[in-house]
Amino acid sequence: MALNILITGSEGYIGQRLISALASNHNTVGVDIRPSSKQAYPYHELDIRDPHLSDIIAQHNITHVVHLASVMQASDDRVKDYDIDVNGTANVLASCINNQVKHITVSSSGAAYGYHADNPDWLNEQEPLRGNDHFAYSQHKRLIEEMLAEFRVAHPALKQLVLRPGTILGKHTNNQITHLFTKSKILGIKGSPSPFVFIWDEDVVNIITNGVTESLTGQFNLAGDGAMPMSEIAQVLNKPLVQLPATVVAALLRVGHALRLTQYSAEQVDFLRYRPVLDNNALKTGFGYVPKKTSREVFDYYVAHNPHVRNDE
Repeated sequence: MALNILITGSEGYIGQRLISALASNHNTVGVDIRPSSKQAYPYHELDIRDPHLSDIIAQHNITHVVHLASVMQASDDRVKDYDIDVNGTANVLASCINNQVKHITVSSSGAAYGYHADNPDWLNEQEPLRGNDHFAYSQHKRLIEEMLAEFRVAHPALKQLVLRPGTILGKHTNNQITHLFTKSKILGIKGSPSPFVFIWDEDVVNIITNGVTESLTGQFNLAGDGAMPMSEIAQVLNKPLVQLPATVVAALLRVGHALRLTQYSAEQVDFLRYRPVLDNNALKTGFGYVPKKTSREVFDYYVAHNPHVRNDE
């Protein structure tokens, strides 16, 4: 049976792939603050904080919502970023409740666990979500998950699927993380292996599609098997790994950010220093999906389709 699915952040990287995957069998509606590049499906240019979102859900008789909209790159306006991420999500949830939506899928992040020195080697879904108050993205994901937990108790009729991806990579990925790989030298924090877990974008789309169409519930880490420390990433890219003390990196980022030479700030040192390494056992056994690519295979795939990131001299 065809579902009526609304996707927030539909014009984004994953949103567009998800529209393509779902639109042939289901009625999909897109919502985003950006003008639509395609008109092949119903689309509303709308801020997720707008009360009119509830009217759109009612207009299209939405039964399932996929909430992807998020501030991926923090701005200098922390209050506005919070308003979009946290209050925007509150509006999405309230709009679902007002219209008896049956199921919501929320894209959270491994960042919700936080970047902490005492994180276990592998984080499973039973570990506490601690976030980092000095890192907006991480803090907001934690606050959103706390809100979702409250809604699960107060509004059990709205079924929830919460996904916590590691670093998503594919053929055309271009974001603040991939920018790290384009530099002539790979930056590392002295004394920290900084392992990354990667998840193939096609695996993410398959997981969301399965979760929506089967109305699955729960909280799941999304990651391929294994992890890649910065030293292995540098080796694959054939680039030198420069490891500096955390205090030195923080000072360099503070100056570089002030001069607008880098999008990274000193507060994000822990982002490199204490990477949350996600255990994917629940995804495979509880959700029932085995990622088609390991972390290393995802990274190799990304490099093969983006040869400019590798130093072949």
